[in-house]
Amino acid sequence: MYYGWVVSAAPKVKKLEDPRTLRALAHPLRLKLLGLLRTGGPATVSSLATAVVQAVPLVSYHLRQLAEHGFIEEAPELAKDRRETWWKSSHEFTSWSMTDFLDTPERLDAIGVLQREILERHFDRIEEFFAGAPSWSREWLDASEMSDLRLTLTPTELKQLTTELWDVINRWRAREPEPSDDVESTEVILYAFPVRRASL
Repeated sequence: MYYGWVVSAAPKVKKLEDPRTLRALAHPLRLKLLGLLRTGGPATVSSLATAVVQAVPLVSYHLRQLAEHGFIEEAPELAKDRRETWWKSSHEFTSWSMTDFLDTPERLDAIGVLQREILERHFDRIEEFFAGAPSWSREWLDASEMSDLRLTLTPTELKQLTTELWDVINRWRAREPEPSDDVESTEVILYAFPVRRASL
């Protein structure tokens, strides 16, 4: 599974493997701050605090926690003076596999906490799109998509399906978009998972 916003053909990826690092990321404000640094590039503490509508000391604390676990790093080369602190993301993607956390209840709980926080963020972004739908043009509304369907697959086939979907996504990622007034940042949220037959 992946969490991030990729802007290059060969992204830098941070792989999550221990519960402490998982729990450090599984915080709504930290996820939001990391997302801002990945989508918007390096930023100062004060500008991030303004963006998330939180106090500078609180944002500074959570940034230090992200830095301690290797998600972000300081960017002193961007500072105009010693009072200004800039931060940047250390990676474009965070990745993990649930199978790496099945060995103990503690590790399984840790990955569950992180995934539920990310699910909340996905839900919030979809809600934001719905709320703001009237502000988008007919072309953007017609181009957007929200669907669900059931397929009958083996684990191997499901893996093949998701691999093929990633191939398509990566092909679009790798292209250089033409300069245009119509270009917008576009969210793609991908879920594919098995369902017990009793719930069909």
